[in-house]
Amino acid sequence: MEEFSTGTDPRVPAMKPDKPSPVEEAPPLLEASAAVSEDAGVDKDLLCPICMQIIKDAFLTSCGHSFCYMCIITHLRNKSDCPCCSQFLTNNQLFPNFLLDKLLKKTSARQISKSASPVEQFRQALQQGYEVTIKELDNLLSFLAEKKRKMEQEEAERNMQILLDFLHCLRMQKVDELTEVQTDLQFIKEDINSVERHRMDLYRARDRYSVKLRMLGDDSSTRKPWSSSTDKNSSGIVSSSLNIRGMSAGNLQNKKIDGKTQLSGHGSQRKDALSGVDSQGFNQSGLSVARKKRVHAQFNDLQECYLQKRRQLANQPHMKQESDKNVIHREGYNAGLADFQSVLSTFTQYSRLRVIAEVRLGDLFHSANIVSSIEFDRDDELFATAGVSRRIKVFDLSMVLNEPADVHCPVVEMSTRYKLSCLSWNKQWKNHIASSDYEGTVTVWDVTTRQSLMEYEEHEKRAWSVDFSRTDPSMLVSGSDDCKVKVWCTKQEASVLNIDMKANICCVKYNPGSSNYIAVGSADHHIHYYDLRNISSPLHVFSGHKKAVSYVKFLSENELASASTDSTLRLWDVKENLPLRTFKGHTNEKNFVGLTVNSEYIACGSETNEVYVYHKEISKPVTWHRFGSQEMEDADEDGGGSHFISAVCWKSDSPTMLTANSQGTIKVLVLAA
Repeated sequence: MEEFSTGTDPRVPAMKPDKPSPVEEAPPLLEASAAVSEDAGVDKDLLCPICMQIIKDAFLTSCGHSFCYMCIITHLRNKSDCPCCSQFLTNNQLFPNFLLDKLLKKTSARQISKSASPVEQFRQALQQGYEVTIKELDNLLSFLAEKKRKMEQEEAERNMQILLDFLHCLRMQKVDELTEVQTDLQFIKEDINSVERHRMDLYRARDRYSVKLRMLGDDSSTRKPWSSSTDKNSSGIVSSSLNIRGMSAGNLQNKKIDGKTQLSGHGSQRKDALSGVDSQGFNQSGLSVARKKRVHAQFNDLQECYLQKRRQLANQPHMKQESDKNVIHREGYNAGLADFQSVLSTFTQYSRLRVIAEVRLGDLFHSANIVSSIEFDRDDELFATAGVSRRIKVFDLSMVLNEPADVHCPVVEMSTRYKLSCLSWNKQWKNHIASSDYEGTVTVWDVTTRQSLMEYEEHEKRAWSVDFSRTDPSMLVSGSDDCKVKVWCTKQEASVLNIDMKANICCVKYNPGSSNYIAVGSADHHIHYYDLRNISSPLHVFSGHKKAVSYVKFLSENELASASTDSTLRLWDVKENLPLRTFKGHTNEKNFVGLTVNSEYIACGSETNEVYVYHKEISKPVTWHRFGSQEMEDADEDGGGSHFISAVCWKSDSPTMLTANSQGTIKVLVLAA
């Protein structure tokens, strides 16, 4: 898979030009040359005709012209003539020009004196033997000392001003932080009061419920037992009555039942019931402790989530939403608190993945068993798998869960000509499924008849992804290594829309709320979000991944999850065009490892042969599960341990998930407490 630069890498700082040497460190003659050459009134006879600078180490030719020694020597190496008059000239006809050198030194001395600072001039004067009295030196030293104190004072004032500005800036920052903390504390205080108030309501309701239970128990225990007759025909009635009350008639040796025996029986029954309640309370307490541990383990992320939601929804009262089943709707709840309660409830609800079924797709005739795609049908009753074995296999989930066999037989199996990369069930026509393959063919199948309905062969290279629209069952989209996204209609034989892009297309996905919008993941590290009514340019390009984007999936109409070979998942808001969160924990550097989402959770595979589950509000994994079996351990010992998860799929919004790996092993996992 080709990779391109994201364009978001920091730019290389521009190289700064070297600082010129200080005036006092430059050679006097060069310094004079620069100064004299800039002087409009300089005598041109003092300039070298070759370099047009003040002559350095003047030499006179036999024809009467003066040059820099190095300039004329370099010239004579190439030509044997005078640069001024073209007269024949050799090195033997060059003579030192002492008079011009003397004039040049005087000229340089005058130029230095003109450009030198007063301190430099005074230093030169002292070096040249200028007479200075002690009194003059004392006055000069006093003046210099005063000047030094003044400069030190100014420097100290500047330093103090800088320090003061820094402290003011720091104070403002800390005041802002304090204000934010005080606001957060006020939010927390209000929420504590709300939660305490609602908790007391729950306690009162529980107490009322307990009182009612006791009253019902007392009423049943104080009822008089039916009198037993000495007639043998009545013993059956007595026995059945006692059976109803939890006592076995077989334990009775006499036909007459004593009232005390009945009361003691009821007492033991109530005792057992109470012990059952205690046991249930103990179990509930254990679950509570486990959930608290999960909270402490991810406390920082949960704290950030709470504060973010509370600040955003600070002044919005909670509006009751029937679709949110995780929130106890009560008056006085702030919208942010209610939203966070939903997150906390779902996040702490599960702590592990439990295997409830396993299917092995081992094929004697195909050594390659990588499952590239696994998908549930419209009703979550069937699921289909596809991969490099060139077969689409459809399984009945209930049969897989109920039959203990290690190797389950598919209810439908369809052979293809090429290796398959992706599957997509039609969410309205239950028996239709689309596939994409390594030759670029997009095929629509009828699972019932096991026949292909449409075959589209416009892609020039491998097609990585295909997806049916949820809102328009006749539309589907595909992406390929030929850098093209194509939109198809099952009623037409050719593509209805074509988007040319600059990089390989790794994944495409329709927005679940509209067939007008698609998300495209590309090898250029970006996600391109298009409105198909205007494909001249994307609505937005989401940047952040550092490598190719391998999967895109919608959690809702506004939330988009993406996976990349940079070992991260990212969550985006396609309505506001904002990045929401980055998820890290799994390993993904080169393979397609799968991505699946529901309304709350995001799951993906890892190149460590593990499945990772993230909550959409928390950046660290909730839990993970490692594929493992005796066969895999043997393969690891033989040096073949580079297995990875290759496909994952949630069962709608349930805690059940399908997972598959590069060995062809499929596991049905369920989130558990």
